[in-house]
Amino acid sequence: MRLFTALALFALLAGCAANPISGRNQLLLVSEESAIADSIQAYQGMVGKLEKDGKISHDAQLNARIQRITDRLIDQAVLYRPETRDWAWSVKVIDDPKTVNAWCMPGGKMAIYTGLIEKIKPSDDELAQVMGHEISHALLKHGAEKMSMQMAAGVAAIAIGVAGGSSKDSGRRQTGAELALLGLVLLPNSRGAESEADRIGLELAARAGFHPHAAVTLWEKMAQANGDKTRFDWLSTHPSSPKRLEELATHEFDARAFYDVAPKHQEPSRAWTSTSPNERLVSPAR
Repeated sequence: MRLFTALALFALLAGCAANPISGRNQLLLVSEESAIADSIQAYQGMVGKLEKDGKISHDAQLNARIQRITDRLIDQAVLYRPETRDWAWSVKVIDDPKTVNAWCMPGGKMAIYTGLIEKIKPSDDELAQVMGHEISHALLKHGAEKMSMQMAAGVAAIAIGVAGGSSKDSGRRQTGAELALLGLVLLPNSRGAESEADRIGLELAARAGFHPHAAVTLWEKMAQANGDKTRFDWLSTHPSSPKRLEELATHEFDARAFYDVAPKHQEPSRAWTSTSPNERLVSPAR
């Protein structure tokens, strides 16, 4: 048992590395390559089913708007991590008026729900804050980090189960261990990841020429609208708090320096090679 625990701890320590963008130490037992491969598979399966069910929006004007905004954000994202130039960036608009949500998987697979557009009625600047935040999660390897934490939680639960023997209440102890890990490991890191994505997302949008104050007005709109029966999935995974709003105000101030020198209403400075509708590969800079 002691050997098992020692090996598990060694594996966890060996899996820690400093993120090159934020500088925060991350647990990365799952490689980004694996996370991207799993995400692509999940994305293709999800989009295929949604397309079959008629849930992928083909509103030309809306799709063009989302594509224009995300193109400008991606143009800046590849400057943070040049290797993401090889990602098959893709964005889909999911036709679900009751769901307020958006996300970006490892590898640049994105989606935004029509519920967010219809309920929040965001400006382009506010939409850029939503998608910039989600893109930042991918840039910061938060998907691989979350998968690694889930793996670590499973390893620790097994270790505690072994230590407790095979008694009939060992299952309860394992569940308790997982809940403890969720509270002591997952939640603090999740808050840290959200703070990072807030900061980098705001900076990303500002560099792309979107006004940083939109981050504050976006959260104000979210708070005002979060009173009906709409599924505010985005708020459940991006909880608001007075501290978060204070941090956003600080990030806004810092991001203004990038916004002030960024060309407004800019077109992407790189060529985009379309491989399929709403999918982009970044061509070499000209």
